[in-house]
Amino acid sequence: MDVVIAGGHGKIAMRLASLLAGQGHTVRSIVRNPDHTDEVSATGARPVVADLESTTAEVLAGQLTGADAVVFAAGAGPGSTAERKESVDRAGAVLLADAAALAAIRRYLLVSSTGVDSEPDPERGAVWVAYIRAKKAAEEAVRGDDRLEATILRPGRLTDDPGTGSVLLAPPPVTRSDVTRDDTAAVLAALLSADHTIGSTLELRAGDVPVAGAVAALQG
Repeated sequence: MDVVIAGGHGKIAMRLASLLAGQGHTVRSIVRNPDHTDEVSATGARPVVADLESTTAEVLAGQLTGADAVVFAAGAGPGSTAERKESVDRAGAVLLADAAALAAIRRYLLVSSTGVDSEPDPERGAVWVAYIRAKKAAEEAVRGDDRLEATILRPGRLTDDPGTGSVLLAPPPVTRSDVTRDDTAAVLAALLSADHTIGSTLELRAGDVPVAGAVAALQG
């Protein structure tokens, strides 16, 4: 499989690229900063320099040519502004969808966030509100795009603890709790070939079911 990951220098994306490359897949990772290409290359992925906030769907489509699937793992990141939550977390996801459609790629995985079904707490600040609303809008755009075969994944609070290889993976609602970035990447890798999850929105938490079993169980 040939997979393109947007947000390629992110913590989940780097883990996912390493997993997929180790499994023998071809991986391209989109990064905004050329200084990050060496680190991305070390995962086994081929870096593609493109800024989702300034490129066009037509240009990006040319960089996706030949791919079987795309993964949106980009985000404006901590410390960014409310405006960048909109331009990256929402508009970037939509841009990737448009580019994928132009490149005749249907399989699309969107890394979203837990909590998007509730109105964000304004006491957490304007940036948090913008983040949750941007993630929700991205989900709605991707879910409603009939050009795509999409799966939406909502991890809980992400940690850098070592992965356990076991998770809780289920449609919402699911009680909020943590999940490791290692296990999130492992679930994404498994979902890429899990066609029975197309059209699904899934919550991900730490749990006691091995990743392969958790993904397979969704068929029922």
